Amino acid sequence: MEINPLHTKVDKFIQTRQGNVVLESPNEFPRGESNLYCISTDEKIVWKAEKPDPYTLYSRMKLNEDGATLSTYTLSGHACELDLKTGKILSKTSIQ
Repeated sequence: MEINPLHTKVDKFIQTRQGNVVLESPNEFPRGESNLYCISTDEKIVWKAEKPDPYTLYSRMKLNEDGATLSTYTLSGHACELDLKTGKILSKTSIQ
């Protein structure tokens, strides 16, 4: 499946029941937006991930074994767990 990125290039995507979770490259991605988002099969945005800091971007993501959450990391040193259905932060910690 080919996914058209919003701004840069697709670093990683994961197919889920909710849609395709997309992580775009943070390089030159607009800081005010989220580079982690979920799109439906018809390429409509389902959600954009909540960010722990308005100007940080996501650098890594992993689908957790529970199938309901994502583990993510940001360029600013945050580790977050996100709700797969909404993209909202369930927990976060600073790893700096």
